[in-house]
Amino acid sequence: MVLKIMSRHWLLSFLVGLALSTVLLVHAQNQTGFISIDCGTPKDFAYTERTTGINYISDANFTDTGVGYNISSEYNSDNLEQPFLNVRSFPEGSRSCYTLNPVRVNTVKFLIRASFMYGNYDGQNKLPRFDLLLEADEWDTVQFKDASTIVYKEIIHVPKKNYIDVCLVNTGFGTPFISALELRPLRNGSYPTDPGISLLLFSRLDIGSMVNDKENFRLKDDAYDRIWSPYTKSNWVTISSPFSVHNSRSYYLPPSTVMQTSAMPENGSNSLVIDWEPSDPTSEYFAYLYFAELDQSQADNETREEEVFFNGEYWDGPYTPSYLSPHTVYSLYPLSGQRLEFSFNKTKKSLLPPLVNALELYQLKKFQQLLTNQKDGMDLSNNSLTGPVPDFLLQLPFLTMLNLSGNDLKGSVPVGLIEKQKSGLLSLSVDGNPDLCLSTSCTKKKTIVVPVLASFLAVSVLIAAALSILWILKARIQGITWNKNNRSLELKNRRFSYSDVVRITNNFERIVGQGGFGTVYHGNLDDHTQVAVKMLSLSSIQGHKQFQTEVELLLRVHHKNLTSLVGYCDNGTNMGLIYEFMSNGNLESHLLDEGSSTADILSWGGRLRIATETAQGLEYLHSGCKPPIVHRDVKPTNILLNEKFQAKMADFGLSRIFPVESETHVSTIVAGTPGYLDPEYYKSNRLTEKSDVYSFGVVLLQIITSKPAIEKSEARTHIIEWVSFMLEKGDIKNVVDPRLQGDFDTNSVWRAVEVAMACVSQTSAKRPTMNQVVIDLNESLEIEIARTNVGRETESRSISLNLHSVLLPDAR
Repeated sequence: MVLKIMSRHWLLSFLVGLALSTVLLVHAQNQTGFISIDCGTPKDFAYTERTTGINYISDANFTDTGVGYNISSEYNSDNLEQPFLNVRSFPEGSRSCYTLNPVRVNTVKFLIRASFMYGNYDGQNKLPRFDLLLEADEWDTVQFKDASTIVYKEIIHVPKKNYIDVCLVNTGFGTPFISALELRPLRNGSYPTDPGISLLLFSRLDIGSMVNDKENFRLKDDAYDRIWSPYTKSNWVTISSPFSVHNSRSYYLPPSTVMQTSAMPENGSNSLVIDWEPSDPTSEYFAYLYFAELDQSQADNETREEEVFFNGEYWDGPYTPSYLSPHTVYSLYPLSGQRLEFSFNKTKKSLLPPLVNALELYQLKKFQQLLTNQKDGMDLSNNSLTGPVPDFLLQLPFLTMLNLSGNDLKGSVPVGLIEKQKSGLLSLSVDGNPDLCLSTSCTKKKTIVVPVLASFLAVSVLIAAALSILWILKARIQGITWNKNNRSLELKNRRFSYSDVVRITNNFERIVGQGGFGTVYHGNLDDHTQVAVKMLSLSSIQGHKQFQTEVELLLRVHHKNLTSLVGYCDNGTNMGLIYEFMSNGNLESHLLDEGSSTADILSWGGRLRIATETAQGLEYLHSGCKPPIVHRDVKPTNILLNEKFQAKMADFGLSRIFPVESETHVSTIVAGTPGYLDPEYYKSNRLTEKSDVYSFGVVLLQIITSKPAIEKSEARTHIIEWVSFMLEKGDIKNVVDPRLQGDFDTNSVWRAVEVAMACVSQTSAKRPTMNQVVIDLNESLEIEIARTNVGRETESRSISLNLHSVLLPDAR
């Protein structure tokens, strides 16, 4: 059944929609940053494809091997896109590569698509099978069911280098070939991934589409140039609207043409179900679901509210689709199972059945930590290396990338390496070595005399480090290689075996938490000290790199407002961190628990103390550590409370240490949690201490209001917007958590709100330092203490505040 929706104000809506469609089409035709390669065409050949409007160029400048062929005439048809009329075949060699040099303008993330159609180009009528590599790791296997089917291999990827290698590998089952190779820049906020984690397209569905269901199609109004497959079922009612769906506010920019169709169950009381059976049930997936209301009359007069279930368990919602405005729901953690089933159910108060407009499903693809050939690259950054750069590096014939940044090397870089860099044969990084000269003039002006022993030691260290790195790459070690001085003994004393962990947790009996890293268990040491044991999940997005970061950082920082590392377990695939136990859990559980009784509500004084102690922990990281450290994931779930409700910052897996103390920022891939991300960092990739200040400001607003960072409603209002609106009305009392029932000093609240709003300034220059935040919160706490001391009211929560003692713990 098909329903075409027309608004009662259809003429006005149609004209507005037509105008917006024109704007979107113009936007989509802006191909800035696109790389579109038609493989097998002559050099300098370029054209605009008639059906898609995409500008293609020849592949001659991207590869130096292979032979161009036209497909057999029997497979040439009028509706076949031009890139599939020819191919580049690679009959010689085992591996043939294309090198792409993307333009990184406000993006570090790309959609990469390789397309193949055999078309019996070689007259052999034998379907080949070969492997596809991305950089130095396996992307996927390319195989065909017949000569006319187009095979797309698509991946969302954050490259580790300034260029990207896409390679075809002959596996002995026919000659590799390729029809087209394309790269599209994506918004940084879309498709969240970690370094080393990419998303391999599994399915992309235009639900309710009227297009022939046997045909994939590309839409001109998709700014990311994604290819969508029509999808519907016989027991669905498909809905379409002639009016554009405005996608400009969404990071994912779902194309209007896709969003203008949707589906709902034929029986309004039933669920709408979409499911797959993956070939490998151990594979992990990320899902992106898109919703928009297409019927304004129903949106005005009746309620459509729905929830999403995955494999029978609640997944997200409830929410109400907005009229002609997309709403995106996506998974934060990997999904897996023998069957992948999404069920869309209406809630009890919903008068209308559930609907969905589009769905994307990506398979999680984990790449090596260093995406380079063992022979090609050597990363020796941040290894505390000293002395001169040894000449033996010139004797490595395959060396194309050398990263020596963040060490304490001295003297001049060997002339041979400098010349190799100038000729484009070597990518050389030496930043963060203040006494190292990267110029041939250094060697001409003076001769640096270095003691033989020092030279020998430097060479030995470099060789040892190089061999270690190559060995790690070859074996794909899952453990940690430690290279910091004076750490071996401390690490040895803090290392627990897996059997120790099983005994400490009583065979993982009691779960006390769950997160992206894995599951947290309660444990007891032999001396009856309580601990929390966080075990790394094999499906963790964060994984090994964050495990190493957290252990290294917690070994070097010690502060009463940072969680203490008791020990760690690194036993093959069994990896875990052992912390002091924080019996009162995380801050979010106390702020957002609407079922709490009045006696369980954190008092205003208690909240201020927690805020101040959290600020002190961050201030120590920023100012008390040399070089400074940025936490990068400040949020209530990472603020833990002990038995006395003392606050301690936790989860340092995303933290970054500034390689050089004098640097004001670090350029890095954006990481963190939506709702708490510094907008300036998000746009520029420039990480500073002020990024933590912004996140803390959001947390402070939550401490004041007990509201989530982003409302779970269709409006998705951010807490900053809500507080700003309330402050414009001068309504400070209604900003505060109403469960406090006015039990606070208004001046104290005003001071805290002013601090929070200064922290969340859109530009980092206008934000205070954490040192100033501590001072200001101290003032707010003193005001509240003065109120309680004169006996106006008592605390609503019986926590150990000891307000008559020292106000704040020492910052060091």
